[in-house]
Amino acid sequence: MPEFARWLSASVAVVVLAASSHAIAQVLTGTATAADGDSLVVGSQRVRLFGIDAPELDQTCQTGGNAWQCGADAKQRLNELVAGQRVDCQITGTDQYGRSLGRCSTEFLELNEAIVELGWAVAYREYSQDYVEAEERAKLRKAGIWNSTFTMPSAHRLANAPKQSDPAPRAIASRPQLSNQSFAGCTIKGNRNRKGQWIYHLPGMPYYDKTRAEEFFCTEVQARAAGYRRAIVQ
Repeated sequence: MPEFARWLSASVAVVVLAASSHAIAQVLTGTATAADGDSLVVGSQRVRLFGIDAPELDQTCQTGGNAWQCGADAKQRLNELVAGQRVDCQITGTDQYGRSLGRCSTEFLELNEAIVELGWAVAYREYSQDYVEAEERAKLRKAGIWNSTFTMPSAHRLANAPKQSDPAPRAIASRPQLSNQSFAGCTIKGNRNRKGQWIYHLPGMPYYDKTRAEEFFCTEVQARAAGYRRAIVQ
């Protein structure tokens, strides 16, 4: 009986922990519409689909030398997936703009994966590797945007971002050149390249040792808050 008592106690603890975890997790449920190719509006709340990136609404792709509205088409395809369906979104956090991030599903589909598998979004490798395989399958089938020439959504946003006009960039530019030694133990290097892109490099990344640091950061959150994006590792 002591053995049984220990098993019962452990089982009860597992149930309590599972119930507590379920209570803490935020789940949005209801009908949904697409705000763009990687965002839904569930009820009155906008949810950015975690781990994926779709063409922006103003973005075009090229097929046979002709431009077409791939961003608008991506939104339409996502709308088709949720039309008339109950959508459940497990909220996993918020992004740097305060938007909810989530994994959303209908009865039969995980929408994050489905829209990548259909070729209307890419795996957002900077934040997750979860949908890389789905992207590779879409590439092989030349599905959606993979049957065209296009700019990655993150690169499109960067190219079309408003130019910095406040004095902060000029102040940074006027600072003395920093060496490649970490500052106060902070080892993340912020660098502005010739194209005007603000990129940060982590120790161990390609080109880290060759990168001239214009600023050092202790965390990636600090680097992003200063306007830098993570270096893309191929």
